[in-house]
Amino acid sequence: MTKERYDKILRVLKKRQRDLSVLAENVHKPHNLSAMLRTCDAVGIGVVHALNPTGGVPTFNETSASAHKWVELRVHGSLAEARAALGGVQLLAAHFSGRALDYREVDYTRPTCVLFGNEKHGVSREAADAADAHIVIPMLGMVQSLNVSVAAAVILFEAQRQRLQAGLYDAPQLSERELHAWAFRWLYPRQAALFEAQGLPYPPLGDDGSILAAAPPDAR
Repeated sequence: MTKERYDKILRVLKKRQRDLSVLAENVHKPHNLSAMLRTCDAVGIGVVHALNPTGGVPTFNETSASAHKWVELRVHGSLAEARAALGGVQLLAAHFSGRALDYREVDYTRPTCVLFGNEKHGVSREAADAADAHIVIPMLGMVQSLNVSVAAAVILFEAQRQRLQAGLYDAPQLSERELHAWAFRWLYPRQAALFEAQGLPYPPLGDDGSILAAAPPDAR
């Protein structure tokens, strides 16, 4: 542990956008989900939701560049469960339809979750019907759509652009307690798991990221 690493972690966490997220609906290919997580980390998304009735998610691969360590993936068994977990955000489905808008025409400064379907079938009819709006990336060539992870990058960096312009990255959206919890989990994942298993709060951290109180015996 170095102070420089701890300071970088705090800088990253202070840019996290708690009201911006992604819902990946049955995205089966590991390299696509991994690339999506990498983009989410880059734009300040800390939590990604995945919809998979089987409860499993694709295995991460090198495409993520370790982003899965920094972005929490929450898996839901149904659309209703995912929608409840998201709360009162606008749900934007990346889906071609008669009511679809250019992805640059929507307001991403509002609490937002962008829904992406899988590689073969796209967004399901149920999810499209549940979405507040549909968005598309205009295509001027012969190919009608982008790879799902590429589409996610295009849309999420537009969200980042709007939020940067609105100053939403200027002040932390996470509370001090949340910042400490995220930082502790990132710095000490094994110890964090032990504290959680024992129902104990994480101990305080020093200015250099060191643990100021004794860890559970099994963590040493």
